[in-house]
Amino acid sequence: MLKIITRSRLFIANLTGKIGFYPSLFALGGLVFGFAMLYAEDRGVSSFLIENAPQLVINDAETARTLLSTFIGGIISLMVFSFSMVMILLNQASNNYSPRILPGLISNKKHQNVLGFYIATLIYCILILLSIKPTDDKNQLPGFAVLVGIVLSMLVLALFIYFIHSISEAIQINKIIESIYNSAKTRLQQLISKTDDALSKEDFPSSEDWDAIEVNRTGYFQTIAVDALLELCNTYDCSVEVSVPKGTFILQGIPIAKCSKALDDKQKEQLLTCFGFSRSEIVSHNYILGFKQLTEIAIKAMSPGINDPGTAITCIDYLSELFALRLKKEDFSFIKNQEKQAVIKLRTIDFKELIYFVFAPLRAYCKHDVIMLHKMLTALYFLQQSHSVIENSETIIIDEANRILEDAKAGITNKEDLKGVFDIRNKMAAINSTQKKLVALDH
Repeated sequence: MLKIITRSRLFIANLTGKIGFYPSLFALGGLVFGFAMLYAEDRGVSSFLIENAPQLVINDAETARTLLSTFIGGIISLMVFSFSMVMILLNQASNNYSPRILPGLISNKKHQNVLGFYIATLIYCILILLSIKPTDDKNQLPGFAVLVGIVLSMLVLALFIYFIHSISEAIQINKIIESIYNSAKTRLQQLISKTDDALSKEDFPSSEDWDAIEVNRTGYFQTIAVDALLELCNTYDCSVEVSVPKGTFILQGIPIAKCSKALDDKQKEQLLTCFGFSRSEIVSHNYILGFKQLTEIAIKAMSPGINDPGTAITCIDYLSELFALRLKKEDFSFIKNQEKQAVIKLRTIDFKELIYFVFAPLRAYCKHDVIMLHKMLTALYFLQQSHSVIENSETIIIDEANRILEDAKAGITNKEDLKGVFDIRNKMAAINSTQKKLVALDH
C-alpha cells in the first residue's frame, strides 16, 4: 500500500509539470459542463426562461447553429495562433537564453489555464451544436445553453487579450530571470525554515560500512517522498543517507543511498520508490538549478552571437542575492523522526562547490571584460559582508576572489582598467578577518 501511495505522489508531481495536464482538466470540465447544461435543458430550463425572461434565450435554431459554428471556427483559429505563440516563445528562449529554462516556461500555469479554457469552450460549443435538431421549436431548442456558449466565447476573447499581454511579458529576459530567481529563492527559504540549528554533523552516525542501495532506473534525481521514507525508516528501524544531491543525473546501477541495515530486494525496491526521477529539470524542485540556469543565461549573453552584457550583469545581481540566502543554510541537511532523532541525511551541494561551479565558467567567458570582472568582485564583496552560518565561508569567498584577480591580471592589459578592478580587492582586504591573503596588483 505504501509503495502505491508513494508512486502515486511522485507520478502526480511529475504529471502536473506537463504542458497538457491542466488543459486536459479544462477539457474534461467543458465536457461535463456541456452534459450538465443539456440535462438542465431536458428539465425545462429554457422553457422556464422563455416564460419569465425571454430576452435571455435564443429561440431560433438557425441563428443558434450559425453562432455556435462561428464560435467553433473562431476558437480553433485562436487556439492555433496561441499555441504558435507558445512555440515561438520556447524557441526564442532556447536560442537566446538557455535550453534549460524551457521546463519552467512550459510549466507556466497561466498559459496552460488559458489554453485549457479555449479547449473547454470549444468542446462545450460542439456538444451544444450537436444537440440542436432541425425540427426543434422554440420550446425544444437549448436556447439557454446557447446563451451560455455566447458568454463563454466572449470570455475566450478576453482571455486571448490577456494571453497576448502575458506572452509578450513572458518572453522578456528580465521576466525569465526574475521567475528563475523567485523559484530558487522560495525553495531556499523553505529549506532554511526547516533547518534545525540544534543538529550537527556529529549527530548522524558514520555510514562508511552501510549497505548501498543502487538505483534501478536512469534520469535526473528530482524529488524525495520524505514522509514515505521516514515511515520506512521507522518500520525497518534504520537510518538512510542519500548519497547524491538532487538534480544529479544518475545512471542505472549507481548507488543512490546507504542504509544502516541490510535490506532484502523487496525492501530495497520499496525504498527506491521514495525517490522521484525525471528527464527534465524544474527549479521549484531544486534550487541548485536556479544557480545553474542564471549562470548559463549570463554566459550565453556574453557570447559574440548575443553580445548582451546587461543581461549578464542582471544575472550576477540575482546570483548575489541567492548566494547571500544560501549563506544562511548549513552545508548539511537532516530529517528527523517523531522522537527528534536524525534518521535521514541528505547529500547537498557544499557552498564552496556551488560558488566555484558558478564563477568558474563566468571567469572563463568574461575574463577579458572589465565590467563583468568588476561586477563579480563586487558580488563577492557583498557576500563577504553578509551573515553566514557556514564555517570558513569568508575564506571560500576570498579564494574565489583570488581566482578572479589572477584572471584579471592575465586578461586585462590596460593598467587603469586593472586598477579599477583591484579597487574592489582593496575593499575586500580592508574587512578581511581571516589570514587568507588577496592577490596583489604588483606581485
